[in-house]
Amino acid sequence: MEIFKSEKFLDMTHTIASPLFEATENPWGVLPLITDFIKGLGPMLGPDYEQRGEDVWVHNTAVIAPTAYIGGPTIIGPNNQLRHCAFIRGSAVIGEGCVIGNSVEVKNSIIFDGCEVPHFNYVGDSVLGYKAHMGAGAITSNVKNDKTNVVVSFSLGKIDTHLRKFGAVIGDYAQVGCNSVLNPGTIISRNVSIYPCSCVRGMVNEGVIYKEGGRQVQRVKIKKEMPKGAFEIRN
Repeated sequence: MEIFKSEKFLDMTHTIASPLFEATENPWGVLPLITDFIKGLGPMLGPDYEQRGEDVWVHNTAVIAPTAYIGGPTIIGPNNQLRHCAFIRGSAVIGEGCVIGNSVEVKNSIIFDGCEVPHFNYVGDSVLGYKAHMGAGAITSNVKNDKTNVVVSFSLGKIDTHLRKFGAVIGDYAQVGCNSVLNPGTIISRNVSIYPCSCVRGMVNEGVIYKEGGRQVQRVKIKKEMPKGAFEIRN
């Protein structure tokens, strides 16, 4: 479906996993393919990557805390920070210049360049876009309580992903507020700001502030006399 094309949410020049997205109709379609992709790409990454254990490749500029755990298959790109007690469960592609912070857990996910997941987060079966940021305690919930397939709700209805596990797609530059929960099948578009402690589901439109009760408020740049970068909030 055109509305869910990966390029609408994600800049493919900022991930080594771009071939996966080119081969799928929508961004969540990459999730079942991540494991085999890593196992195929890892041995070809070259001398700047060190193999650390079975199916784990880490770039030599990455800074890994002694207390971090990296399970395979995983690729850790250049200039990343894996901080104290970071827990990479496997099937993770982590791009360049990312922060995986204190007690953060990541599994079966693609994290684009410049993404920050710094404090007490869970990222499961998800895609995080270029320079996206998750505030402290924000998590992706990736399984429905009734264990049925995850569906994505949007303005025209619902679409079955045919996946039992799917957390969220977070678009480029999106900011997820502290202690927010992204319910299974959440799609956050580019340049979105999620209020802290939000419970988010369905599709969030590009360039909005997501407020209490799921209200989406568009940010619109106006008035030449306003300071550079200022925004008016339009209801």
